[in-house]
Amino acid sequence: MIEMAFASATELARMIRARQIGCRELLDYYLDRVDLINPGINAVVTLDAERAHRRADELDASLAAGGGARPLHGVPITLKDTIEVEGLRTTAGAEIYSDHVPSSHGPVVRSLENAGAVIYGKTNTPTLAQDLQSYNPLFGTTNNPWDVSRTPGGSSGGPAAAVAAGLTGFDIGSDVGGSIRHPAHCCGVYGHKPTHGIVSFRGHVPGPPGTLRPFDIWSLGPIARSAEDLALILDVIAGPEPENRLAWSLELPPPRRSELGDFKVAAWLDDPECSVDSAVGNALESLVQMLGRSGVAVDTRARPPAGLAEAANIWGRLFSSEHTPDMADAEFNAAVEKASSVVAADDTTPPAEYTAIRRRDWLQANEERHQLRARYEDFFSDYDVLLAPVSPVPAITHDQSDDTDARRISINGEQRPYWDQLTWMIAFGVCLLPVTVAPAGLTPDGLPVGVQIVGPNLQDRTTIEFARLLAEVTGGFTPPPGL
Repeated sequence: MIEMAFASATELARMIRARQIGCRELLDYYLDRVDLINPGINAVVTLDAERAHRRADELDASLAAGGGARPLHGVPITLKDTIEVEGLRTTAGAEIYSDHVPSSHGPVVRSLENAGAVIYGKTNTPTLAQDLQSYNPLFGTTNNPWDVSRTPGGSSGGPAAAVAAGLTGFDIGSDVGGSIRHPAHCCGVYGHKPTHGIVSFRGHVPGPPGTLRPFDIWSLGPIARSAEDLALILDVIAGPEPENRLAWSLELPPPRRSELGDFKVAAWLDDPECSVDSAVGNALESLVQMLGRSGVAVDTRARPPAGLAEAANIWGRLFSSEHTPDMADAEFNAAVEKASSVVAADDTTPPAEYTAIRRRDWLQANEERHQLRARYEDFFSDYDVLLAPVSPVPAITHDQSDDTDARRISINGEQRPYWDQLTWMIAFGVCLLPVTVAPAGLTPDGLPVGVQIVGPNLQDRTTIEFARLLAEVTGGFTPPPGL
């Protein structure tokens, strides 16, 4: 039975359709694993077992009566505790939302339920999803299933840890600077940051509950144990905002290639602007060598149209002002005064300095972003996918010191800023491109390493298909030892 814990959601749904297991039986199996495994990991922080049992019984009865199976029929899932579920406490790990119980589902949750998923609980996140580790004053610290002395990453660390530990069929995370991709890398699972705008972000906290304005850069996307799952879940959750569904629909193009050897692949594996630790770099180099032995031609000299510092600067100016509408007046006024000292865009200026930049300056940054997007379109006329590191380091040991700007990571023995873990992810997030993270190997210490598979705008199926075919070379997801 232990193999069932780590089966893909695609396989679990197939088992239910084939009547090899019932919806309630599968739910109880995962709930039992939560009782057994979760105390040492603390990934699942809220349970809704009673309602989940009712839901599973309804789905079992539907199949017994001859009703057709839905795409995710009976698959037990968890959701990051930033995603609003009707009647289920949603806190974003913040004390100000400790009693927040939404009165309705967000669009993504509604789509998952319509597809037959059984939501049984919520998974941990840093306070307001604002860290690369996953701990908060409400639920404490989530540990990495590969090494409990280390973080599972953030901000979707609870989802990635739950998926890696076999506690859920899959989870949904959110990503603005890498919050799906970083935990997938740290926990050795698959994650997909969709092309911005193809999955509704409504019903996410932050912003404040009930927010309707669109959020720039933010995305919701799946975290799972296989690339097939990413494709299945994306089919379920992708689509226009509810108010646009009367006239708009979404039809993503098929993958550009169907055979691994036919892909035109570029690889950007290291850069002096953000050096990659040898433990990560060697795993990625080994991956490229494996691809070569499998007949894939990988251009390791190709470089995308912007360096890491340029992309980070654009991202900082666009993202940092995202939550100014939610600030108290005193906090906002202080941010305005601080931003006024920023004379011009500079690659060395920390993103926080731009929190309250003028509308004119934000529009200029946005123009730079769209010029960069156009240059990426040219780049992807020559290549199908670009491989890149997720983070310069594997999962770090827990560091909960208050001053995040003073935290440090070690890259090849050099102490570097904590936030350098973001650099390789925001390089592509700023351009709103689809990015799939797939397991790429292990460090000498046995920690997972992921690889970013970046693709052209709206070519989500291409990056996911490459990840699926890549598993034939790498072996795909591997359960953490001892679980």
